[in-house]
Amino acid sequence: MSPVYPFLRSTDGGITLAVRAQPGAKRTEITSIYGEGATAQLKIAVHAPPIEGRANEALIAFVADTFSLSKSSVELISGQLARSKVFLLRGITLETARTKLAAFLPDK
Repeated sequence: MSPVYPFLRSTDGGITLAVRAQPGAKRTEITSIYGEGATAQLKIAVHAPPIEGRANEALIAFVADTFSLSKSSVELISGQLARSKVFLLRGITLETARTKLAAFLPDK
């Protein structure tokens, strides 16, 4: 059985992923889990600066790659101008998403 991550939730259109972005990092990568319980978010360091939507575009590309989805299957549904963001991922099940994330968060 794959781990349970509170920042992944099943919805009618696919699954939602709550993210805490850290723009301007040396490289784009999953760094940790930010917060606890129902308000927890997946913390992702983003190499792109938060200028003219570049960090959001980089996050969409990174999330798509992480979950083996096309960029068109990843939609930023909230947090366009904030560090806390919610993405809608289409074409993936909650179980598959959990399994893919387990490779990046083996200690959780």
